[in-house]
Amino acid sequence: MPRVPRAIVSLVPSVTETLFELGLGDRLVGVTDWCVHPAQGVARLPRVRGTKNPDVEAIAALRPDLVLANLEENRAADVARMRERGITVRVDYPRTVDDAVAQLRWLADLGASRAETARVIEPVLDALARTDGDRERRPPVRGFVAVWKDPWMTLSRDTYAHDLLARAGIANAFAEAVERYPRVALGEVAGADPQVVLLPDEPFRFADADAHDLARGPLAGTRAARAGAIRVVDGTLVFWHGPRIAAALDLLSGIARDALERET
Repeated sequence: MPRVPRAIVSLVPSVTETLFELGLGDRLVGVTDWCVHPAQGVARLPRVRGTKNPDVEAIAALRPDLVLANLEENRAADVARMRERGITVRVDYPRTVDDAVAQLRWLADLGASRAETARVIEPVLDALARTDGDRERRPPVRGFVAVWKDPWMTLSRDTYAHDLLARAGIANAFAEAVERYPRVALGEVAGADPQVVLLPDEPFRFADADAHDLARGPLAGTRAARAGAIRVVDGTLVFWHGPRIAAALDLLSGIARDALERET
């Protein structure tokens, strides 16, 4: 792998945003259709289709020094096809917040200045210090996070989002599920009696109408419904690694704190 790659293709939306935040956006020569942040920065870049169906021919034509991929978002077969062409592909897989911070540092080492590195990483470390302190002062709240609807799906402890929630003081009600993204019935969710229900607006585009229907329907008897704690949240804060970690921790820890205050 080149020590300082000059031509990078990113197949991971959160990584694309991170590179721009680190001042390395000028190294990008191609991104996926799902790379939408920062809007002005990615608008000028060639698109190589989606995360699950990248155009390997188009990627090769861009002659990248490095392609950045993710084990969960991208397919092994596509990575293999690129490597067969002699393209250097790094496959990352942050499964905890600490992993995501390490990924931030690794990306910064691709050529970010000390000032840019500090500007991006220090707010994340500060947010972690705040939430770690909060967890010592108050008990966690039990939470349910919807990943999909029809069928309803959630997440287990073997995910980045689970660890992010835990660091913010939200205990995942389905942490012990065998599958990483298990299907659940709303009756099971009601039986878990979550204090917080989060409906991210991606990958499924949950909306306020979904929160309304749950609060007055299948989850009406839960502590979350009684406390008005069934809410739609920005999905990029729940699922994206990178600079958004700081805002994610602040949002989620605030939701946990509000839920406790409404119950007392």
